[in-house]
Amino acid sequence: QVQLVESGGGLVQAGGSLRLSCAASGRAFSTYTMGWFRQAPGNERDIVSVITRSGVSIYYADSVKGRFTISRDNSKNTVYLQMNSLKPEDTAVYYCAADRGSWSTTATNYDYWGQGTQVTVSS
Repeated sequence: QVQLVESGGGLVQAGGSLRLSCAASGRAFSTYTMGWFRQAPGNERDIVSVITRSGVSIYYADSVKGRFTISRDNSKNTVYLQMNSLKPEDTAVYYCAADRGSWSTTATNYDYWGQGTQVTVSS
C-alpha cells in the first residue's frame, strides 16, 4: 500500500514556473514507476510524464517536452515535476500515481493515486 500526497500547485502567470512534489508513504517507493497526470475540466486524465524506478528512463508528453522535468529522490520517497514556461493550456489538476509494473503511460495501469493539486496558469 502506498499513499501519495501532492503539493506545490497554485496560480501563476503564463511564462512562470511551479514545482510539484509528491511524497509517498511506505517502504517500497523505489520499486514503483511514478507518473504525473493532469485533468482539465471536461477532459480525460492525460499522461504528463513518467519516470522509472531508478530514474533512468523518462517519458514526456509532447505538449510538455522541453518545458517540464520529472525527477525522483528515492531516499526521500518523493517525485517532482518542475514546470517551466507555463501556458494557460497547462491549467489542470495534477495527479501523481504509482505503478507496480515496469512502465506505463495509461492511467488505468496505475495502482495508487494522490488527491491532486490544482495548477492554474493565467494569460
